Amino acid sequence: MLVKEIKTIFHQELGDLYTKEEIDSFFYRLIEHYLNLERFVLVVRPELSLTKSEEQPLFEAMARLKKEEPLQYILGETEFMDLTLRVNEHVLIPRPETEELARWIIECQVERSRNLKILDIGTGSGCIAIALAKNISEAEVHAIDISKKTLEVAKKNAKANNVDIHFLQDDILKSTFVNRNSKFDTIVSNPPYVREQEKAEMQNNVKKYEPEGALYVSDEHPLVYYEAIARFCKRHLKQSGQLYLEINQYLAEETISLLKHHGFHGIELKKDIFGNDRMIKATKHE
Repeated sequence: MLVKEIKTIFHQELGDLYTKEEIDSFFYRLIEHYLNLERFVLVVRPELSLTKSEEQPLFEAMARLKKEEPLQYILGETEFMDLTLRVNEHVLIPRPETEELARWIIECQVERSRNLKILDIGTGSGCIAIALAKNISEAEVHAIDISKKTLEVAKKNAKANNVDIHFLQDDILKSTFVNRNSKFDTIVSNPPYVREQEKAEMQNNVKKYEPEGALYVSDEHPLVYYEAIARFCKRHLKQSGQLYLEINQYLAEETISLLKHHGFHGIELKKDIFGNDRMIKATKHE
């Protein structure tokens, strides 16, 4: 079958779920991934045809897209700050907002001394920890997550990107952090923060496929993770150390109030590329 015919089928089969631009993006990403064909191939080779074996992964991917499965899970990988990361159903797909958070940390840490000790709480795919290890000179990066399967993905990502990260399985809500005397210069977290009442706003590909435990919190206790992280920082963040958080855009004031209550100062609130209150930097009181 001709490549252009397969593209037409993609639009026919997926048109009710996605925009024309999204379908084009899916199609070109898939032929690049599975067949190593660049997106302008149809311009220079309009009559290019594929064998049955070459067609198969494209139609299998189309069937999964019809079920609204994220393309990143279909491909088994995604991009984050020029890094290629493995992703599967055990980890959240890194968002552009989280990339902004990582870039903010890197930008701020350049001004600080070398040999920083950094902890990423709820590391997921390892995206933040790996980006920091790649971009902050001589940083010693640690990362924790509650899930063993999630950590397996993060460890593979660290190895694939040639960084050394100290991983540990731990639950921040009832942390028994092994390195009790460890203190960090910087702690960062992108914890679960979507309230159950906000679930309706989420797209189906998120609701159906991404791990709920990494996304949602109860309406009654939406800042439960931030409270736990603040308490953790009392023991494990150095004096004048910095805490970076990705937050629920609707709970910025409440999150700032919580941090002030736990002795943080110099709190900065930063918007994401969509204009939403999304990131906080806070300093531990001396």
